[in-house]
Amino acid sequence: MEQRLTAILPCNDLRRAQAFFERLGFSRVESPDDYRMLSDGLGGDIHLQPAVEAWLTPGRNPFGLYLYREDVDGLARVFKGETLEKGGPEDKP
Repeated sequence: MEQRLTAILPCNDLRRAQAFFERLGFSRVESPDDYRMLSDGLGGDIHLQPAVEAWLTPGRNPFGLYLYREDVDGLARVFKGETLEKGGPEDKP
């Protein structure tokens, strides 16, 4: 067994949070609709759960993640023109 650590993040909108992490290369693994388990296949795992109502305030989230990737230039192209610090990423079709 390989040692790993999984982050569990509370989210106000599971669908939007999942879409954001999918753009970073994560895919959903079998999980219930009200709890999303995502993996990038490279050792990164993130679980998303609904936040307690009114607990997370936009712009004041106490959580943070560091994602270290070899292809940072590729990710920069994926998010080109977006400012993640202001209101978060917008949905993309």
